[in-house]
Amino acid sequence: MKEITFDTVKFEMKSKEDPFTREMLTEQIEALAGQKVRVRGYILPGFQQRGLTQFVLMRDNMECCFGPGAWVYDCMIVDMKPGKGADFTTRPIAVEGTFSIQEVADADGVVRAIYHLDGENV
Repeated sequence: MKEITFDTVKFEMKSKEDPFTREMLTEQIEALAGQKVRVRGYILPGFQQRGLTQFVLMRDNMECCFGPGAWVYDCMIVDMKPGKGADFTTRPIAVEGTFSIQEVADADGVVRAIYHLDGENV
């Protein structure tokens, strides 16, 4: 299990509005794909509080400059493996799972997330 942080998956972007391209990723980030990792962060609040099987793990708890309008590398989409789940908390959590790179775009085609975890433990 490799310990990573959101700084581990950060890369050079001039502004939050710059369109994401895969070429922006470093070799070190690309090398994480398929590896089992543990990363700490905060669950993005939603309507469901218990038994979350999918959630967004954020770098920050949105009390400063992150959250809506965050940099594309400041979040990870977590899909928990069957039979696994998590409960919402305002405290930081650690998620263990397999890291991958999967672009998620909004209705306008703007990429909002690029990292994914197949979650095994929270």
